[in-house]
Amino acid sequence: MKIAVIGAAGKAGTHILREALMRNYDVTAIVKNKATLQEDNIAIIESDLFNLTKEQIEPFDILINAFAPLPGEEHLHVTAGEFLISLLEGTNKKLFVVGSSGCLFVNREKTVRLMDLEDYPEDLVDTARAQLQNLQDLESSSIQWSFAIPSAMFDSDGPRTGHYIKGAEKILVNSQFNSYISYADFAVALLDEIEKNEYPNTTFTVASENVTAAS
Repeated sequence: MKIAVIGAAGKAGTHILREALMRNYDVTAIVKNKATLQEDNIAIIESDLFNLTKEQIEPFDILINAFAPLPGEEHLHVTAGEFLISLLEGTNKKLFVVGSSGCLFVNREKTVRLMDLEDYPEDLVDTARAQLQNLQDLESSSIQWSFAIPSAMFDSDGPRTGHYIKGAEKILVNSQFNSYISYADFAVALLDEIEKNEYPNTTFTVASENVTAAS
């Protein structure tokens, strides 16, 4: 299985790339500037996401979209999603997208999302709205995909425990009643899903213990 990680130099992308390498996958980093990568001696495609071609992605079975636009450019989540859908149409390749916690439902009726709550961080609302549109575009597409949603607390410094709980589209909480996932455990869950394919063409979310409880 050949995997390409788009945005492999970002916070989520770095952990996903590292996890794939730990599992000895044939993985390629797709980055705008290879100098930003933390990993050495790996295959690299140095390209802007929007300049990728069907020929460049032909070798891969899995594409992981960990693209993270700059503040003020959150709409690019939608544009990038549309572009990647167009690249994958008519292929057997599968797209995994790192989504936004704001897309998670918070009630049993699935009528209220996390981004709808008053205390949802204002600086994350635009990203959540763009990612929801990205999700809806995937749902309307003909490609193979999975939309991986982190918990409300997405911790770049948290440990890799390898232990997590998993759900579909409703917010999860851990044993301390926190909606928490470390980037490292999110990467574990994403690679596990690539291997198990339990949530094809839908969303899934994960939560893990926080740093004070993990060992």
